[in-house]
Amino acid sequence: MPSRQQIKQRIGSVKNTKQITRAMQLVAASKLKRAQDAAVGPTQYAVLAREILTRLRHVAAHDSELGLFTERPVKTRLLIVIASDLGLAGAYDSNVLRRMIEEIKADRDAGIKTEVITIGRKAAHAASHISGVEVEATYQEIADKPSADSIRPILFSIIGKFADHSVDAVDIIYTHFLSTITQKVAVQRLLPAGFQEVELPGSAIEADIEPSAELLVRVATERLIESQIYQALLDAKASEHSSRMLAMKSATDNASDLIDDLTLVFNNARQAAITQELAEITGGAEAMK
Repeated sequence: MPSRQQIKQRIGSVKNTKQITRAMQLVAASKLKRAQDAAVGPTQYAVLAREILTRLRHVAAHDSELGLFTERPVKTRLLIVIASDLGLAGAYDSNVLRRMIEEIKADRDAGIKTEVITIGRKAAHAASHISGVEVEATYQEIADKPSADSIRPILFSIIGKFADHSVDAVDIIYTHFLSTITQKVAVQRLLPAGFQEVELPGSAIEADIEPSAELLVRVATERLIESQIYQALLDAKASEHSSRMLAMKSATDNASDLIDDLTLVFNNARQAAITQELAEITGGAEAMK
């Protein structure tokens, strides 16, 4: 059985750990509020962007410049995978990486080559250890509310690779933020544009496009795809902070329970030592009679 001094040291160590996890919980909660507001705000815009892309696919399926709406047999697929840089966020990273592995396995079974663009250190580390997967680029330390300058290198890269037929499809894997408690990993099709399953409202089907669908294709398609990447990053950041806050809360609660258990063990050991000392004193007094 550990000595009282060892138990006391362990209690102090757990208390220090509890202070750290509590501080991380508060920081994550603070970041979550801002990230949640940022993610929820543009959601309707992102939905509308998918509807517009679907509508453009119907009226301009054979765009002449880049062929961004052209569906073709998939021989090579590019995955954009969004995970965290820091970890300590519960099952957030493992869920994303598990889905990435499932998608890569599905491609292998179908005879499709897989290329990957990673966002976050955890995704980069995992992808680099998967044989047969080519990591095209890695991005780290993306801000909670990313700027256009941080998104456009990814956008131009995937458009360039799709336009020159280096890849035949581009999907993004991210964690969709539903609430503080609920998030789910999602896979969304970015290219060919407009092939995400979206049910068009009647107003979108009947809408007229001015000045023309062809001009709008050239001007708007890249921006609409960019909005999909932007929304995925916002959702992923909100989900990450939510998962980290809940994980740190659980760690803090566990530390409190462990401190209570260790304190009970310490008190029992101290009581046993006192009882033993009293017994020795009584025994000594009886021996002197």
